[in-house]
Amino acid sequence: MTEAARITLVEVAPRDGLQAEARTLSTETKIALIERLADAGHTVIEATSFVSPKAVPQLADAEELMKRLRRRDGVRYPVLVPNAKGLDRAIAVGADEVAVFASASESYSRKNLNRSREEALTDYAPLVRRAKDAGKRVRGYLSMVIADPWDGPTPRERVGECAKRLLDMGCDEVSLGDTSGVGTPHEVAALLDVVTRSVPIANVAMHFHDTYGQALANAHLAMSRGVRIFDTSTGGIGGSPFAKMAGGNLATEDLLWLCRGGGIATGVDLDAIVATARWLASELGHELPAHTSRVLREGAQG
Repeated sequence: MTEAARITLVEVAPRDGLQAEARTLSTETKIALIERLADAGHTVIEATSFVSPKAVPQLADAEELMKRLRRRDGVRYPVLVPNAKGLDRAIAVGADEVAVFASASESYSRKNLNRSREEALTDYAPLVRRAKDAGKRVRGYLSMVIADPWDGPTPRERVGECAKRLLDMGCDEVSLGDTSGVGTPHEVAALLDVVTRSVPIANVAMHFHDTYGQALANAHLAMSRGVRIFDTSTGGIGGSPFAKMAGGNLATEDLLWLCRGGGIATGVDLDAIVATARWLASELGHELPAHTSRVLREGAQG
């Protein structure tokens, strides 16, 4: 198996992670989290979301956070924008990179976006163009790429078509999300075989949830197929507030442990991430549960 010499991690804890938490952290604590992640070596940190505060109250301070965040050279801080209003809000506070969020399945699109899959993709085209015209980098998320809890297995050809549409409308990369966390390495391999017929592997990122304990194995398989960008969340926090059955995100520390053992460079310090994950668990009022990764419970020794 040929491994990647270097991969890029997109740290999603400050947005995708915190949006699913019962406790809402203060703006100061969120900024401290982002600073810790940057100190650890992350170069892409998803900072927040400009969705309706009523829909995601945990991220209602998006404007304040972005105004107060000390942005570092060499670090990107993408923010999620669900619609034109969200893009307006992001541009007003100087966001340099935005992300749009579509679904490959019909039911999840309606539950998450209150629009059909086709309506959402059609609506995003002018939004992405406006963001690009404003000089912004744009990321496209595509969820439920393996299966949808309501619709069942997602046709792989549809995933490829949706991913190509996101790139064709101007997205710089598309993150394929196993939102319900049901995928296995075999299914991920089959999906990538289909998607890469129409989408360059260099523009593909993977976003795994660990509902059935397969996230790390899936990431390893995706690396062997040439994927070089992975979404991870420190402490494994996160999930979808609109899909309650979804497990947490692939833990940053777990993927870093795999990369350390395989000689795969990330630029992110494992020990610093473990310390940050423990600090974050305390801020969120979590006790480290029995199923927490051994890397987090015992530290990154060895």
